[in-house]
Amino acid sequence: MPTAVDPADSADADADATDSADTDATDRRASARYLLKLSRPRFWLYLAGPIAVGVAFGATTVPGLFRSENILLFGYFLLPANLFLYGVNDVFDRDIDEDNPKKDGREVRYAGDRLVPTVVVASLALGAVTFAITPRVAWPYLAGFFVLGAGYSAPPLRFKTTPLLDSVSNGLYVLPGAAAYALVAGAAPPAAALAGAWLWAMGMHTFSAIPDIEPDRAAGIRTTATALGESRTLAYCAACWIAAAGAFAAVDPRIGAVLLAYPALVAVVHLAGVAIDRAYWWFPAINTVVGAVLTMGALTRIVPPEAVLP
Repeated sequence: MPTAVDPADSADADADATDSADTDATDRRASARYLLKLSRPRFWLYLAGPIAVGVAFGATTVPGLFRSENILLFGYFLLPANLFLYGVNDVFDRDIDEDNPKKDGREVRYAGDRLVPTVVVASLALGAVTFAITPRVAWPYLAGFFVLGAGYSAPPLRFKTTPLLDSVSNGLYVLPGAAAYALVAGAAPPAAALAGAWLWAMGMHTFSAIPDIEPDRAAGIRTTATALGESRTLAYCAACWIAAAGAFAAVDPRIGAVLLAYPALVAVVHLAGVAIDRAYWWFPAINTVVGAVLTMGALTRIVPPEAVLP
């Protein structure tokens, strides 16, 4: 004979199930917010932006700009690649980041949970798709990105703890753009352009390391910035950016002229006495503007302005 169910017990069970579902939903939202913050949204275009520039300079026709492979490559380097890059960084910088003031607001501290390593592995696995959608000429640039992206933070290489190598290894940020150019053009990008982009990335990385000088020194971490100190690091960044402008000028003097904006900004920061940890947050916007100017300039080769202007 069926046992009667107490309505009160049924209501309690329903309430418990609802509470559990609400808790799970809250946890998922919290995890999503954490991962979003870990991926550094302000810096997303540091990896995805070079894709747009590389496609614009590599394409010769309008259809060539909008190939599905271009969009997939851009999508991967917009978010998953950033989760991979910064996830590896945060896992292996856990001890250092305990005293890093940047982690108190705009960034997050890794607390040792399994979520971040899992997402890093998933992002790396997803990166295999980038090889599947690109020609062989692009593969060295993609492979270089993943090797340097891991080696920058992870032992035994851990380039970020060796002065100069920490700066040089950050050419990894321009490798997605080189891969995008190779994808569209079917050939490697000009050597002078790759050298100029690499020097630009070296300057960008070292400038961003200036706010970390004191936390890194306190943690016993040696970097180009801790070795040089703030003033000489600024001079080093200016030298990298002047050299970058010179290399790009060998490709097109107009590109070289645009790149001179960076050493000019160093002069402004130094002469106006702007705090580096404040100027540091200007660069995502500055880089977006410079990247847009370069991209628009490249697009005029495909569609001349007079063809669309009245």
